This record gives sequence, structure tokens and C-alpha cells, in this order.
Amino acid sequence: MNERKLKKPPILEALFELKWKLQEKLFGTDPHYKILIGSMYDKLKDEYPFHEQLPASSMPDELVGYVIQHRFRKGQNRWPLVQLGPGIIVLNDTQKYSWRDFSDRISKILKVLYASYPDAHANLNFNSSLLRYINKIPFNYDEENIFQFVKERLKVTVVVVDKLFDDTGVDNSPSGINIGFTFRSNKPPGSIRLQFNRGKIKDSDALIWETQVQSLDKETPKDIDTALDWADKAHILSEDWFFKLVEGELLRGFE
Repeated sequence: MNERKLKKPPILEALFELKWKLQEKLFGTDPHYKILIGSMYDKLKDEYPFHEQLPASSMPDELVGYVIQHRFRKGQNRWPLVQLGPGIIVLNDTQKYSWRDFSDRISKILKVLYASYPDAHANLNFNSSLLRYINKIPFNYDEENIFQFVKERLKVTVVVVDKLFDDTGVDNSPSGINIGFTFRSNKPPGSIRLQFNRGKIKDSDALIWETQVQSLDKETPKDIDTALDWADKAHILSEDWFFKLVEGELLRGFE
């Protein structure tokens, strides 16, 4: 699938995440994790030489299942970056994101993970895969109607009846927004979620919207090849929904 280029894409962050089963002991632990950290850094340092050890790395092993403890970056505060914790690996990128580059990086970190994890084919049992896109649009909540904007520009209708505000002294302009919808997906098998929130871009108000494609447990890919195929299908679905949502005036502003 050819990636459609935008001159001013609204993307804030792209994230690919894989989790694997932890050893069933209290809260869950990864017996190979300590070996994994050093081995992965050794293989990643040419491309991601800047290592950040997060405060969570000092916590007891039984309390940090699926908690990020280490980051490997291109440089200090630079992107993309690889994040690692017991049972979890994440790849993040920001405004310079392109799917061709991002998918190549997914392939590389999965190969490094398999080369670093002891007896990976037997011991790595993935139980969650996630592709997440976070987008942003500047929005003045004091001067514009967010419900009208979402309906007209993003094809999503949310109705709060006027009667709720009658004789209550409540302002009908929301000071906060947290709206989400989750739908079953068949390609890839799992779910796709749309999420809308009020947020900030630097110091200015914004509408933040996310697309998340996720597979859990038996529907999660089980090796490198199926994980790459899953990521490609998740990207195709996410991209399809993105362009359908922004079609019209919003899209023209991104081109």
C-alpha cells in the first residue's frame, strides 16, 4: 500500500507496542529481563545510543510487570525511541513519522528482541499487540462549538440534549472531553478504538484524537513474520479510518 503524503500532518505521536506473558508469580515477572536489557542495548546502540534509565527501574521486579524502565534514543530528547520493560517493548515516533520508516524500525527491533531474548521462540509468548496514532487539531473551546466541529469535520455525532442545561446554571460548553468508541475488527482480528479528548499543544487548547488497533491473547501475532503482517494490516485500517474521518475541509488543511 502506497503511503499518502501530507505536507502538514496532524500527527502528535505514533506507537507500536508488543507485550508477552510474564511468569505466573504474584504480579508476574520476566526471568530473562535482566539479560535482555544489556543484550538489546548492545545491539541497538549504533542506532539508539542514548540510554535513559527511568525511576521505575529501581522498583522490585514483582511490581513492574509491563512498566517501562529503559529508553533507547537517537540522542537526548530525540525521536524515535525504543522503550523496554518486563514483558513489554514499545517503538515511538513523532512528527517526522512515516510508515515506511516506522515499519522498518518495527522489523529491526523485533529481530533484535528475538536475538537478545534467551530461547525466544520458546519463551516469548505475545499476548498483546497495539498500533496507536495520536493526532492533534488546535481548537478554541471558548469561541467554537466542539460538538459541531466533531460532527462537521470528523464525521462523528455526539449529542447532549439542551434540556440538561435548562435552569441549572451549567455552561453547555464542555470544560473537558473524553469520548471513546471501540469496534470489533476482523483484519487484523481484534478491535479498533476512536478516542477524543481535550488537550494542549504547547500552551494552546486542542482536540486530541486517537486511533488504536489492538489484538489480545489468542489473536495476538506469535512471531516476527506474523507481527509484521499484523502491523501492516493495523496500519492500513488506521490510515483508512484517518482519511475517511478528515475528508473535506480538514484534509485540505493538512495537504
